[in-house]
Amino acid sequence: MKASNSMRVWFGFFGALIWVGMYLTGFSNIHWLLYVPAAGMVFAAVTGICPSQIAVFKILGSK
Repeated sequence: MKASNSMRVWFGFFGALIWVGMYLTGFSNIHWLLYVPAAGMVFAAVTGICPSQIAVFKILGSK
């Protein structure tokens, strides 16, 4: 399942916003778990595949 171009732009913008927030806070001050959604958003923007969206669809059984 590939994301549309508008979804990919949204993933990229939101991922970049998280990374800017992490930079402004200081990478040494944030918890390591915050890297997971930030990296996932950038991955989804680049590839068009969103792992969290696929996981939610599998859990809920919808398509």
